Amino acid sequence: MGDLRELLESHGYEGVRTHLQSGNVVLASPLAPRRLEAQLERQLAAGLGMEVRVLVRTRAELAAVVRRNPLGKVATNGSRYLVSFLSKRLPVKVARELEMAEVGSARLVIDGRELYAWYPDGVQRAPLAKLLDDKRLGVLSTARNWNTVTKLLQLLDD
Repeated sequence: MGDLRELLESHGYEGVRTHLQSGNVVLASPLAPRRLEAQLERQLAAGLGMEVRVLVRTRAELAAVVRRNPLGKVATNGSRYLVSFLSKRLPVKVARELEMAEVGSARLVIDGRELYAWYPDGVQRAPLAKLLDDKRLGVLSTARNWNTVTKLLQLLDD
């Protein structure tokens, strides 16, 4: 993650910190989130040869995700509690299908541009996990476990 951090700092971003080897980055930028996403995608492609899609959340948006925590009373293991960050709200038809899906012991809450998913028996074979791929959702998404979500907010506040 050192290369990533160095690249971003070389482009003038301040407060650049990475979390683990995951590509999760916190930084300061005056750009609006959508413009920042596009700029970061270009910079990662040019500087590291990485053709990746980027999703940005502001500190306030991330804090709201943590504050909402709709499954906090049932999710007892942060590694099995995932938040999927979406590029935009789900199409209504997809949201309805997800709400009606048989997902076994898992739980799902759709809240704006985030999906909160609790997998008490683990993610690997969970029927719900198979429903949350980008093609099926119709939007770009990236999931982070609750431990990572709260750590990213902590990095922003340090």
